[in-house]
Amino acid sequence: MTRDPDHALFRDNVRAFVDAEIVPHVNAWDEAGSFPRELYRRAAQLGLLGLGYPEAYGGTPAGTWFRLIATEEIARAGSGGLMASLFSHNIGLPPILAHGSDALKQRVIPGVLAGEQIAALAITEPSGGSDVARLRCTARRDGDHWVVDGDKTFITSGLRADWITLAVRTGGKGASGISLIAVPGDTPGLTRTPLAKMGWWCSDTAQLHFDRCRVPLDHLIGDENAGFRMVMENFNGERLLMAAGAAAFAQVCFDEALDWARQRQTFGAPLVEHQVTRHKLMDMKMRLASTRAWLHAMVDRLDTGETDADWIAELCLLKNHATQTMQWCADAAVQILGGMGYMRGTRSERIYREVKVMMIGGGAEEIMKELAARQLGV
Repeated sequence: MTRDPDHALFRDNVRAFVDAEIVPHVNAWDEAGSFPRELYRRAAQLGLLGLGYPEAYGGTPAGTWFRLIATEEIARAGSGGLMASLFSHNIGLPPILAHGSDALKQRVIPGVLAGEQIAALAITEPSGGSDVARLRCTARRDGDHWVVDGDKTFITSGLRADWITLAVRTGGKGASGISLIAVPGDTPGLTRTPLAKMGWWCSDTAQLHFDRCRVPLDHLIGDENAGFRMVMENFNGERLLMAAGAAAFAQVCFDEALDWARQRQTFGAPLVEHQVTRHKLMDMKMRLASTRAWLHAMVDRLDTGETDADWIAELCLLKNHATQTMQWCADAAVQILGGMGYMRGTRSERIYREVKVMMIGGGAEEIMKELAARQLGV
């Protein structure tokens, strides 16, 4: 991919960072269930956290292609959990950047892009996931504060977040009563409980409980009761990044499987010389090629402003297609690796455990199909 003369240099820089500061440690971090907070600062120094954000807040203005390259290179470490938490600000900050007051932007964004603070997004509740219009967490006015009560669950970076972009009900029933509020992580009354998971071990995932948490009124993001549309807009960016990540992890599975097949001897010949193995590898390659071509086409349309209903519908379907490609390639890679594919420490084993969160997070397959149909008027 050579869309810009700066792309190759950027890719080299990110690859060197990943090889030096992530790959040697990622297995230990996964087993430990966390990674050092210092990694946020190191990623910020390279400009990774600020990609696509305005310079006024410490960002690095860049098109979507640079984010795509960063996703591909960081995925080479084979840890979706690391990627999810290290870049949780990319779902936590966009509503603040797009709709927050100037004062709120200055209060929140620079510290996060510098790697000094961590941002998270809290939408999902124990009573429901994708049905945002029925969320129950409430915020009521009391003098110069909001008083927040309720619960959120499956929150990425929920344990360590210094800022939580929180969806709350400030009005009546349905979508028209939802607002977004930026909640400081040290707010009294906020308690956080870690959640154990199938995959994404080094990503902290939490359940949050808000008990009469007082948040200043000026932490409202945009207009009161206008949060539902902001959430829907934010989902588009999240789903594109998830599709890019799924494609990148599928490539990691292919690369590891091919390398193993060339080295592993079976019945007197390398595994790759057996037709059944070659065909499996080519099936992986075929799915990867179709996913990558679709992804690149969608990025091109995004960068030229073609984000109409048809684009949103295709994005939903692309998210499904990319995660299905990841699922197929992870399964095939583990099969090719055989016993080694079942051992902790191989990238394919870890990615195999992480497939389902990619297929569910940001909107499950069934929701994606239904939303695409509605966008297309089907």
